[in-house]
Amino acid sequence: MEKAKYIWMDGDFVEWDEAKVHVLTHTLHYGNGVFEGTRAYKTDNGLAIFRLKDHTKRLLNSAKITVIKCPYTLEELERAQIELLRKNDFKSNVYIRPLIYLGYGIMGLYHVKAPVNVAIAAWEWGSYLGDDGLENGIRVKISSFTRNSVKSTMGKAKAVANYLNSQMAKYEALEAGYEEALLLDEEGFIAEGSGECFFIVRDGVLITPPNDNSLESITQDTVLKIAEKKGIKIERRRITRDEVYICDEAFFTGTAAEVTPIKEVDGRVVGNGKRGEVTRELQSAYFDVVYGRDKDFEYMLTYI
Repeated sequence: MEKAKYIWMDGDFVEWDEAKVHVLTHTLHYGNGVFEGTRAYKTDNGLAIFRLKDHTKRLLNSAKITVIKCPYTLEELERAQIELLRKNDFKSNVYIRPLIYLGYGIMGLYHVKAPVNVAIAAWEWGSYLGDDGLENGIRVKISSFTRNSVKSTMGKAKAVANYLNSQMAKYEALEAGYEEALLLDEEGFIAEGSGECFFIVRDGVLITPPNDNSLESITQDTVLKIAEKKGIKIERRRITRDEVYICDEAFFTGTAAEVTPIKEVDGRVVGNGKRGEVTRELQSAYFDVVYGRDKDFEYMLTYI
């Protein structure tokens, strides 16, 4: 991670190396905090944040779900992200990480009297799963860890505690020689990746699971909007493990992953082992959207 000049903390711009919290910060001990992952792209018309309002709204929704009262409005948080990018004067694509967390002041599980702090960091960042992965696809392992159950956690919140599950699945996959994990739900159907949503293509039909126990993905929604515009048939339904093995194409989507093809799952080659035609078409169209080259979707960009 490359350092930037400033991080926004509770209304102030703090130098990167001075953006610190107390060791008794409540979130550090008990895991109740929420965050977002947002990208900004260097378009022909300057740096533009992709779906800023949607990401900021989801951040506040996550805080509501986990009973954290954010001291800032949606408009104030949007403005803070814009000002942070301007102040840092970035020269290439940027990843933005807003975080609402419980600070220093109390200990114990009853969290509502803990002070609420907000920080926003941003830095220049390239492909999450690598440029080669974007072009040639990645190898994926179905994890022995299941996605957090809706009976015990709240998957609609992008909460920090939810990601221990993802960390363990990711670790397991990489240690086994793969590049990403794919998690099943508690009933054995495909849920999502460690930090991505999942799509397959069968006989020209684009299929992705419903968000029953997964985050309501903004990138997944974007890809579905693109596919609808292109007239690609879409199905939102459950997917089984064995259906993944025999699909024609598969890919991950996410703010970090963007649109990343999958060339192999559990040692089974997906399709012809290369980026499929539908994947290629949607990936190309997605980058046209985020770089401001598709006027139909320019409303999704906030130029700074």
